[in-house]
Amino acid sequence: MDFSWQDTVPPAQLRALLAAVSAVDGRPSLPDGGGVPGEFRGGAYLLARRADTAVGVVHLNTHGDAAGRPVAELVVRPADRGHGIGAELTSRLLDRIGIEPTDTPGERLRVWAHGDSPAAAALAARFGFRRARTMNRLRRDLAGLPAYSLPDGVTLRPFRPGRDEDAVTEVNHLAFEWHPEQGAMTADDVRAAEAEPWFDADGFLLAVDKDDRLLGFHWTKVHPDAGDGRPIGEVYVVGVRPDAQGGGLGRGLTMAGLHYLRARRGMDRVMLYVESDNQAALAVYAKVGFTLWDADVQYAH
Repeated sequence: MDFSWQDTVPPAQLRALLAAVSAVDGRPSLPDGGGVPGEFRGGAYLLARRADTAVGVVHLNTHGDAAGRPVAELVVRPADRGHGIGAELTSRLLDRIGIEPTDTPGERLRVWAHGDSPAAAALAARFGFRRARTMNRLRRDLAGLPAYSLPDGVTLRPFRPGRDEDAVTEVNHLAFEWHPEQGAMTADDVRAAEAEPWFDADGFLLAVDKDDRLLGFHWTKVHPDAGDGRPIGEVYVVGVRPDAQGGGLGRGLTMAGLHYLRARRGMDRVMLYVESDNQAALAVYAKVGFTLWDADVQYAH
């Protein structure tokens, strides 16, 4: 078995590994048209290979999250689990950051574990990580959607590429200043998303007042395969500026996006991610019929 850090991995090789993982775990979601998910792009890679086959990888986001912490993704091909590959990848990741397994847990590194599996929890405990954050994944069927309304004076329009990036970024920052990933989104990030095969300007719904001032938005997304061979819609981001919150705009935007996914994109189900401690958002989503699907955990060291 060969383990090596490198700046790049051939996309076809990395995608083949991630596809094998997704087929069993239901994630990561792979983009249409080839390539790899955004969370596996850039940074540095620790690749585990047997002959010419990638059997595991750590992707290290060296730019870090909004708090400046390096964040890693670690996956092992299902057929090769249980043979110490995950432990070796974890050990080498800690060496790269300069952390000893016996160091007091802190905030020098965070690593995602998708699905909140006992195996991931055991590996984290073995190397001195602590559970720092839980991201719930919720879902609901789109049959029988109730009608929705928006506050007086608010209208919906689609996102306009080349014109709305700065306004969306401003509202996003105000709404998610506390969030380690979402709060760091820039106008360039929005423009980069516009180049992705999944981007749909009509499904990027903007709520504006009579002066076209942006009050909030619902950015929808469609995944071609939810791990079972069928597509699923996603409530990708719902953001409402603080001075427009509390009047039902968040609920109205959420429902408007669900209607769009059902009527315009033909989806019969939808999912979303929400922080487990975001009680306000959880309450809104519970009221519109979402239930817990599973959870992802971020471990800190």
